[in-house]
Amino acid sequence: MADLFAPGYATTLVLLACRLGGMMLIAPVFSAKTVPMRMRTGLLLLLTLVLAPTAHAAAQRGAGPVLTPQTFLSETLIGFAIGFGAAVLVGATETAGDLMSTAIGLSGASLLDPLTGGSSSALAQFGQLFAVTVLLAVNGHLVMLDAIAESARALPVGHVVDVQAGLGALLAEASTLFVLGLRFAAPVIGASMIGNVALAVLSRAAPQLNVLTVAFPLQIGIGLVAIVASLAFIATWMTGWGTALQGTIEHAFKMMVPR
Repeated sequence: MADLFAPGYATTLVLLACRLGGMMLIAPVFSAKTVPMRMRTGLLLLLTLVLAPTAHAAAQRGAGPVLTPQTFLSETLIGFAIGFGAAVLVGATETAGDLMSTAIGLSGASLLDPLTGGSSSALAQFGQLFAVTVLLAVNGHLVMLDAIAESARALPVGHVVDVQAGLGALLAEASTLFVLGLRFAAPVIGASMIGNVALAVLSRAAPQLNVLTVAFPLQIGIGLVAIVASLAFIATWMTGWGTALQGTIEHAFKMMVPR
């Protein structure tokens, strides 16, 4: 049983809440607009109380945690880095949806995004919800919580980190968002290009045919078939997301450690 009145325990609770709050600011599901603020606040308090004994034991190995603006910022950045890996994956599928919408001619079909409260294309929302579903299916939310617990041992609460280097590492990691999105959308873009070339050849071979009447629905049909065919491969790639997240977190933490 943890002693809530032990020296430094209250400080540990506050800083650990900052770390969890940083993760919940950006991590999928935890940061969804559809989750009521009271529920997120209650979850934050519950997780803080559960993880506090481990974090306090690790923090006491050094000089103990101290409340300063630097430690507040450092703890928030550490949590942000943990949730950032999952956010990049979901953002990549959303980017892929936008690219696929442009390729097959559905870019004008915009809907209200229930997770972010913004407006995006129908395929972008589908990709986002598909990625969140797969992450929950492979226990991605538990992986992030386990990463928080492991970070309390690797980087004890109250440990001041190099904020500038950490932000630089996260920005460098964000560059993979468009690359992953392009990889996810590549089969659909390729199928759409092949369909357009075939229609162009058909219009030249048979000018009397009104190709424009069938080009738009045919292009959409080819794109939707390609999307359905590629979903299984995208889901298979996402099952190894935990390993990719671990590499992202290790790289970010390595850059955060002051030299």
